[in-house]
Amino acid sequence: MTAQMAAQKASPKARTSETERAAYLVLGMHRSGTSAVTQLLALAGAGLPANVMPGDQHNAKGYFEPWRIALFNDERLRAAGGAWDDVFGFPFRPLPRGEERQWLVRGEALFEAEYGQVPHPLLKDPRVTILMPFWRTLFDDLGMGVRCVIPVRHPLAVAGSLQRRDGFAMQKSVLLWAAYMLAAEAYSRDLPRVFVDYDALLADWRAEVVRIEAGHGAPLPKLSKAAGQAIDDFLSPDLRHNEGDGDLAELGWAGELAAEVFACCRAAAADQAPDAGGLDKAGRTLAARREEMGALVSPITRDLDALRLELRETRARLEAEVAELKATWTRDVSGLDRDLKTFYKALAEADAKLDAALRQP
Repeated sequence: MTAQMAAQKASPKARTSETERAAYLVLGMHRSGTSAVTQLLALAGAGLPANVMPGDQHNAKGYFEPWRIALFNDERLRAAGGAWDDVFGFPFRPLPRGEERQWLVRGEALFEAEYGQVPHPLLKDPRVTILMPFWRTLFDDLGMGVRCVIPVRHPLAVAGSLQRRDGFAMQKSVLLWAAYMLAAEAYSRDLPRVFVDYDALLADWRAEVVRIEAGHGAPLPKLSKAAGQAIDDFLSPDLRHNEGDGDLAELGWAGELAAEVFACCRAAAADQAPDAGGLDKAGRTLAARREEMGALVSPITRDLDALRLELRETRARLEAEVAELKATWTRDVSGLDRDLKTFYKALAEADAKLDAALRQP
């Protein structure tokens, strides 16, 4: 038995029964392998939400994110002055108790609307990672257990993907990755969890499933032979879009911090006990930088996130208006076509009558 598994077995909160209603949470940064892990868990029987974000040019196979919950999380982050791409999003920023309770009531209603009575809800939205204290309270209120899976991917591979998708500087991306991984580790220490190496998952997902089930103390809900074949088909080599080439140290203090966090998380993905002291030290370093620079950086990311939301809403409204215009145009053209057919028919009948009249002696 590994040190990580032994520690979990010893913890009274670490094991969950097979029949308990428990949510599967995929924690970690955008572009870090969370979609691959989520699809594996979904094919193995965990339940996706009613409204799932579709794939696009950046992820053709799909994100599997609950887009309504993602929008809710964006709102909650902004309420505390943060945003999903705030490099100082860790540690968590609580709201006053009364205000937080209102958000929890909204969140519980939204969660129940998205999942109903699914026995094993599967929640994958990277924002949950930095909002984990909030979501843990929500799940406690619902009387639901939690099982965590934390994919580990080289921060430079994540940064390359974010650079291509969002145009982020490499320094920002690796620091953002570090913040999310620090949150994922710190907020799940007393929960059933397992760190999964992304490359190992693509190479041999069955071995990683064994680790997941051992870490959770429960089997995946419905890992059938058919599900295994579907997972084989999904976890293809083309999911590895970016390699972790390069030296993190070249990115200054952000790269050095990310390197420390990556070493700890990669060790955890190899079944070694996470270096809590090293991770806490990295967290204190990030918190110190937040004190020095947060007032300069965080408002910008918050305002940019608000602008992104406004643009998304504007785009959605314009798309709806265009669709309505197309529908109206189609109706009008169809009506005009009918009128023209009626006119030409009447004209033809009139020509026939005139021709017949001219033929008479």
